[in-house]
Amino acid sequence: MILSTADLRSLIGSGEIDTVILAFTDHYGRLLGKRSDADFFLDTIEEGTHACNYLLTVDMEMQPVEGYTYSNWAGGFGDFHMVPDLSTMRRCGWTNRSVMVLCDVVDDATHTNVAVAPRSILRRQIDVAAASGLTVKAASELEFFLYRNTYREAHDRGYTDLDAAGWYVEDYHLLQGARVEDYVGAARRVLRDSGIAVENSKGEAAIGQHELNIRYAEVLDMADRHVIMKQAMKELADSQGVSVTFMAKPHALQPGSSCHIHLSLWDAETNAFADPTDETERSDVFRWFLGGWMHHTPDLMPCYAPTVNSYKRYQSQSWAPTRLAWSTDNRTAGFRIVGSGPSLRIECRIPGADVNPYLAYAAALASGLDGINNRIEPPAEFDGDVYSATEIPTVATTLRGANERFRTSADARRLLGDDVVDHYGWFFAKECEAYEQSVTDWEMRRYFERI
Repeated sequence: MILSTADLRSLIGSGEIDTVILAFTDHYGRLLGKRSDADFFLDTIEEGTHACNYLLTVDMEMQPVEGYTYSNWAGGFGDFHMVPDLSTMRRCGWTNRSVMVLCDVVDDATHTNVAVAPRSILRRQIDVAAASGLTVKAASELEFFLYRNTYREAHDRGYTDLDAAGWYVEDYHLLQGARVEDYVGAARRVLRDSGIAVENSKGEAAIGQHELNIRYAEVLDMADRHVIMKQAMKELADSQGVSVTFMAKPHALQPGSSCHIHLSLWDAETNAFADPTDETERSDVFRWFLGGWMHHTPDLMPCYAPTVNSYKRYQSQSWAPTRLAWSTDNRTAGFRIVGSGPSLRIECRIPGADVNPYLAYAAALASGLDGINNRIEPPAEFDGDVYSATEIPTVATTLRGANERFRTSADARRLLGDDVVDHYGWFFAKECEAYEQSVTDWEMRRYFERI
């Protein structure tokens, strides 16, 4: 549950809480940070804590990568300030005696948010919307694969020959779903107990694949819930001796895992996308926001698909989109329009489960708000099977290609800022380089004996 400082003080006094986890999100969407003694946290609650600024320049192996302007060996890798956002403070339903609070990353010298930190990037776009009197509501639909192996066992097996928690496709199938309630049911409960309202869970369209949906919220809160949900589910898996993955495409011959993101704009208590006086019941704001979002998607694609693996998900008839079309309640389209009246929203089906939600929501907002400001019209609504519509532009097919467009895009720089594009363009480029210099299992199987 969400806690006030008074709540925390009471829980510490009763002996129920003794640890406060201070966390922030890196490029990959991972939570990094520190565990603090709870009494010490109360004594320093206004100060927060510090961490090394190399954490916004490291790769997946925690190795600092050369070439960043923000932080580097020449600069000595100093500190940044982790400032707790106390509105995010909650009990950790997945572990004992602990509270988590998310932090903004603040520059020690300027006392302003570090521009290239993921949460800072989203905050800037929320401020742009607020300047027009708009708030943003959002939801993340996360899919994942569940295995009956521990993470350590999966590592020791080279992440091959894992035991899927199921043996046939179980999309909406209640019998197979019941067999994973030991984990998935526990996940629903620990999220609920952590102040993250849960809607439902279900089997998905691949073997051992599931989806767990949490309630929509204002967009910053939703991005926070998204990263906490992943952390909670991984720690819960660890405690049960199982493992989950949020890779976009863990198996070549099965559908990948998506993270469909839903957005709507609100003017006070009114959904700005809805217009009951129009024959479509959709407003100009809706149309222009959709137009801007679609128009800028090719330039901002790495914000939605940030890993090499992301692009392997985009296959025809796989439930992942392959083309940039919009359509009402059509799961073959990259942009699916759902709901009506207060529930009217745009669902973007492009992101995979590997997405960093702060980057995806920031890119979507920047694009849509630019669409409103410049009255960008979307293409005509598509009716039918988008997979077979060869006249419609495709999504990018590689991170390398998507990043080249991102780094050279004047619109990306105008919408997100040169500092963000330069920083993340370098991050994505180094991710491509690491992949391209690796030797994969596919190469070993194909060439070891027969070449």
